[in-house]
Amino acid sequence: MENTQVITIVAIGIGAIVGLWIIFYFIPVGLWFTALLSNVRISLVQLVLMRWRKVPPPVIVRNLISSTKAGLKLNRDELEAHLLAGGRVDAVVNALISADKANMNLDFKVATAIDLAGRNVLEAVQMSVNPKVIDTPPVTAVAKDGIQLIAKARVTVRANIKQLVGGAGEETVLARVGEGVVSSIGSANSHKAVLENPDSISKVVLEKGLDSGTAFEILSIDIADIDIGKNIGAVLQMDQANADKNIAQAKAEERRAMAVALEQEMKAKAQEARAKVIEAEAEVPKAMADAFRDGNMGIMDYYKFKNIEADTKMRDSISEPPKKSKGGSSKSQEKE
Repeated sequence: MENTQVITIVAIGIGAIVGLWIIFYFIPVGLWFTALLSNVRISLVQLVLMRWRKVPPPVIVRNLISSTKAGLKLNRDELEAHLLAGGRVDAVVNALISADKANMNLDFKVATAIDLAGRNVLEAVQMSVNPKVIDTPPVTAVAKDGIQLIAKARVTVRANIKQLVGGAGEETVLARVGEGVVSSIGSANSHKAVLENPDSISKVVLEKGLDSGTAFEILSIDIADIDIGKNIGAVLQMDQANADKNIAQAKAEERRAMAVALEQEMKAKAQEARAKVIEAEAEVPKAMADAFRDGNMGIMDYYKFKNIEADTKMRDSISEPPKKSKGGSSKSQEKE
């Protein structure tokens, strides 16, 4: 009996503890008392209903206490609605407190819209108070004299609260600044003028209003470094010269090929002419035989023809220059 009574008492104690935990979970008396001491008016029924609406009461109560202590009056229902919409209540409340301390006019609806748009509203407020410096990647541009310049700029920006919703981000600002630097260097007559006055680039770029349509306000653009790159003009001239040389070589090769083809054609024609001469010479004996046969030519005529032929060969041999031997002397000298 005694063991049964002990077990019963222990079970009752455990049940009582579990019941009290369930009661205090759904009825956060401690949280209600903390809010009461912080001058935040909220009832236990409202806290219980927050549990049923899947809204964590500590988040709402803690932010109501923070805003009340900072002198702001926020609506509990609006905080719950923003939380249920997937917003970050802590970031919105901290941003409102920071903006109020910095004398910035930031409305609760604007802050929640910025937060729901996916931007960090607290970081935006801090950037409005403390501007941010963005380093651009190296920007390569070519001046009119053909010299390449590599510039690095530092852009000081401040968040524009009114354009955070729908405004372009840092990537757009960097792209516009890079485009402005390229156009400014490209319009310079000489790279020396850019090196002597780098602030001229900043002035030209700032005058273009690059921050329009973005979530930032450009305060200043400073050229941090300028390096000299390649001589693009000389490289282009060398490439053009090489291209012209290749074209000239191709044309010369074409003319040489045509000349070789013409030479071969002339050789073929010469061979053809020689063949015709040989063919004509072969007809001479036939014609002489026919002349003998028909009686148009006698034996004395033939001897005269041979004498004339021998005389012609002798004269041709006399008119030719003396041929040199391998030793350098002519054959006539060797005979002597």
